[in-house]
Amino acid sequence: MNPKRIILVRHGQSEGNENGNIYNEKPDYTLNLTEEGKKQASDAGKELAKILKKETAFFYVSPFWRTRETFEQIAQHLTKDQKEYLEDPRLREQEWGHLRTKEENDRIEEERDKYGPFYFRFPDGESCADVYDRVSDFFGTIQRDFSKKNFPENAIIVTHGMTIRLFLMKWFHWDVETFETYKNLDNCQLVIMEKKKGNKYTLISKLKTRPAKHGYQRPIKLK
Repeated sequence: MNPKRIILVRHGQSEGNENGNIYNEKPDYTLNLTEEGKKQASDAGKELAKILKKETAFFYVSPFWRTRETFEQIAQHLTKDQKEYLEDPRLREQEWGHLRTKEENDRIEEERDKYGPFYFRFPDGESCADVYDRVSDFFGTIQRDFSKKNFPENAIIVTHGMTIRLFLMKWFHWDVETFETYKNLDNCQLVIMEKKKGNKYTLISKLKTRPAKHGYQRPIKLK
């Protein structure tokens, strides 16, 4: 049974969102939520409770500490039938490399924006294209799960901003140029996809856009 909704949730404010220099001190996967991030996650749980009402739900959660903490805060506002979950490493954040200062990360980000964010690979890390590949592999899991007769009415994915954008790119068949116009989500922003006729999903949430920061444009569109 395909779920009525697929809801994607970015984690709450993390130590890295608050202090860019912490990436030089702690591995990315160990960053925790700030107090503000915990509040954002709790508020997201209240919002989800209003959406779900008495409907069932199943969560897929990135194993990074900030996404686990976000799920834990959300789950406090849900019923027992709404907080079953599975951790999946394929939903982790794009890997930026290891233990760099804010200045180093800012410089590399600038290089990425000039080159094109989809294809640029961070030193010791991943490109968006790499993340797209593992998100595509994750689709096999959810498609098998969604085909089960007893699958819950809502699938909720707690993950990271870039991973969400690449999930949407894969699902809605965006081309690279379209993907690169979407801005990152706010912390704990909910992105809701609703099932319509023919098991087709419509994106009902509004996403922020911006022009690409590089000057490369495909000369012709394929028909």
